[in-house]
Amino acid sequence: MLRISKAILHVFDFDSGSTFFSEGELDLSNRATRSYVQRHLRKICDNAESKHGEFSADSSFAEELGGYLKGQADFVGFSTQIAQWFWEELRRTEDLEQCDLLVADFTNTDGVGEGSDADTADAAFEGSGKRLFAIVLLPRRQAFVHEVDSTSNEILRQDTTLPNPTQKVDSYVIVDADTMGIDFHDKDRGVAGESRQIIPELFLQCTEQASSHEVIDQVTVIVKDIAEEYGLTPAVEVSRAKAALARHADLEETVAPAEVGREVFEDRPELARHYEERVAERQLPEEVPVRRGVANRLTKTHRIRTDTGIEIAFPSDLADKPGYIDFTTEPDGRISITISNVVSIENR
Repeated sequence: MLRISKAILHVFDFDSGSTFFSEGELDLSNRATRSYVQRHLRKICDNAESKHGEFSADSSFAEELGGYLKGQADFVGFSTQIAQWFWEELRRTEDLEQCDLLVADFTNTDGVGEGSDADTADAAFEGSGKRLFAIVLLPRRQAFVHEVDSTSNEILRQDTTLPNPTQKVDSYVIVDADTMGIDFHDKDRGVAGESRQIIPELFLQCTEQASSHEVIDQVTVIVKDIAEEYGLTPAVEVSRAKAALARHADLEETVAPAEVGREVFEDRPELARHYEERVAERQLPEEVPVRRGVANRLTKTHRIRTDTGIEIAFPSDLADKPGYIDFTTEPDGRISITISNVVSIENR
């Protein structure tokens, strides 16, 4: 679960050229407010598309954040400095997007499941967890509301609506207070005729490492390509790769792409060597952090579709368990799929 210590919302209005920097924190005793912030923070914490990075030695934000985490700056003042920076940079972009800035200091722990009631979650919170600092750009969207008066009802457009808690946001930063490791996501913006991502390049000044989603995709693509080249069944080898990815994430919450290949092609040293060469060619990181829930969501199930239109989804770990789903290549090249040990079948 997440416990939010402090949160604040700063408002930008690029149409009028005005800023509304808050002088006080959000009222987190208000259940609706707390739930809204928690749900957005949980969503970005669990986003497998977050890239990873480390601050460069000359990152000014890293120094300022370090001072705040040591108690050398107050939250409201520090967040206002951040808001001022984003205001100045965003107003220089070519495609201005109305947005607000959410800043939060919070703790993430595995104490309570995602579906728990917010009040119950707070009461059940135990352990220190992981302290995180988040900066989130919340894109505003148009919405339409009704207005009731004494004679007639009207439809009004609202341009100040915040994104729903279930809606993805494109631009955010999460920094681990202990390790200063960074998770971030951003989108390209036109700046002085160039396409740039202002968060990693200008604000954070950090390195950029592939996201968990990108690494998992690359690993499965490499395994599939090698399986096809050497006459193996891609569906089997890719599902074995997914099962290996899930095991690594479950044990250590990290994935080492090279190690996954060694497991998949354990009995074929030549293929394992080719796999490692391609991992190096694609410059995949030696190790990438992957949360257990994220890995499970991305790798738990393997889906295939035959040229006859049949679609099958099966647990990835069954590829290593003979007698459940077996693929046999006939002499003429056709493939037979046998599903065994089935007790019941239901329509879905």
